[in-house]
Amino acid sequence: MGADSKIEWTESTWNPVTGCSKISPGCLNCYAERMAKRLQAMGQRRYRNGFKVTLQPEALEEPYRWKKPRIVFVNSMSDLFHEEIPLEFIQDVFTVMNENRRHTFQVLTKRSERLRELAPLLDWSENIWMGVTIENSDYVNRADDLRSVNAAVRFLSLEPLLGPLPDLQLTGMDWVIVGGESGPGARPMEENWVLDIKKKCQSQYNIPFFFKQWGGINKKKTGRILQGKTWDNYPNVVRDKLLFA
Repeated sequence: MGADSKIEWTESTWNPVTGCSKISPGCLNCYAERMAKRLQAMGQRRYRNGFKVTLQPEALEEPYRWKKPRIVFVNSMSDLFHEEIPLEFIQDVFTVMNENRRHTFQVLTKRSERLRELAPLLDWSENIWMGVTIENSDYVNRADDLRSVNAAVRFLSLEPLLGPLPDLQLTGMDWVIVGGESGPGARPMEENWVLDIKKKCQSQYNIPFFFKQWGGINKKKTGRILQGKTWDNYPNVVRDKLLFA
């Protein structure tokens, strides 16, 4: 079932696919992998394969049962554009999102090249937001792939932020999320990296900036205060719907 989420920038999660594989440095300490193995040990049926990519077709019916509009992070435990997920199943997921327009669906991928390849074969209703993860300067090209996608909202998740992003171009983006890595083995994030991105969002591009967390071993202790305040800015479409009380 769709679950309430503690992720700061969404309300719920929905996982029609579980499991993934590592493709870049941001994947090193994957929280989803740790959680999947824990759920497997607890005997959760959907995690019987641990963190191997597993389609969950029964989950496709869940959004039809949600009566109250919600903002939903799609595949928090996977990557919808993983190479092992057939195009036909991705299209099935998009059909569900197309038919449930009272909900806002946030899709996030590190596999931007496959996203760019498949995007013309998918139906992009206005309630589907598409984002890519960029963790360091080696992967800013993912934003270029995202720019080619005809999504109503395009966003960047710069988490875990592992280095400065001086060459990041934000043209065509509607939202930027920044966060440090958390949990065992968390790598540090420097404040000046965050401030450079915030300045670019506010001064150069006028894009909503969301600061998720400092991260670290104990993310509750380090918190999410930046320059004396929290930064919970969303695209105008969310503020207009007033889904966040």
